[in-house]
Amino acid sequence: MSDTILVGTDGSADAERAVAWAAGVAAARGDVLRIVSAVNIAGLYYGVGAPPPESMLNDLQQASEGFVRQGEVIARSVSPGIRVEGRTLPEAPVPLLVEQSRDARMLVVGGAGRGEFLSAVLGSTTAAVVAHARCPVAVVRGREDTGEVPSDGPVVVGIDGSPVSERAVAVAFEEASLRNAPLVALHAWSDVAYDSIGNTAQLLPGWESVKDGEERLLAERLAGWQEKYPDVEIRRDLRADRPRHALLELSEGARLVVVGSRGRGGFTGMLLGSTSQALVQHARCPVLVVRPEQA
Repeated sequence: MSDTILVGTDGSADAERAVAWAAGVAAARGDVLRIVSAVNIAGLYYGVGAPPPESMLNDLQQASEGFVRQGEVIARSVSPGIRVEGRTLPEAPVPLLVEQSRDARMLVVGGAGRGEFLSAVLGSTTAAVVAHARCPVAVVRGREDTGEVPSDGPVVVGIDGSPVSERAVAVAFEEASLRNAPLVALHAWSDVAYDSIGNTAQLLPGWESVKDGEERLLAERLAGWQEKYPDVEIRRDLRADRPRHALLELSEGARLVVVGSRGRGGFTGMLLGSTSQALVQHARCPVLVVRPEQA
């Protein structure tokens, strides 16, 4: 397991909040904090591939170096004594972060950026990073009213029985233990099924038997973790609801939500499921997306 927490910055307020949050995570673990900024030279070429003026390249390089230096100041103000390394690299943001994530424990990004490095719109840079990174990705989001990143409340984990959900449970217990926080283990399923062809709603038969089965699934997925983490208080939350709706609701009072990148209801080949997409866009606290082992 790597001892590096990686965070990307573009100097925006959201990126700086991500740096501060990542510094706290690195300090709690005793890890190195690596702050990186992209110098996206390829985006500056114009015409038939003519290079941009050298002065423009120098300005971009200096700006990126300034973002990293400011990140280092923020990190040390949050966690004095933390080990910090900064890197400014001539690469487009997505390839840079994905490559750097290969030897990182966690990659941290802001919920929005200037538009060049990070973006609040899923489907652009943030979504690509979450989908392709080689380690868990934390998207730092704040409360809707203040924008502040919460430092209290429970850690919440979404459980659906999929293999990547198993990894999310392991990560969530570790994060809760490090934060001395209770863990809310949510298993939500809807009491309405949709026909895959006609998309017509159908009520599930045998409601009580379905509920009993879902309770057993949640109990099985938590078995053994309490013994491994006796310091973590577990709160089970079983709901007949859509997972994304329940997790978004819980994010209002949580300090962190942990989910798998794609659950058991997703389509084979999808890099991000609908639940993780919704949380990355709309959660009211940081979201940690866990990728499958083979990633």
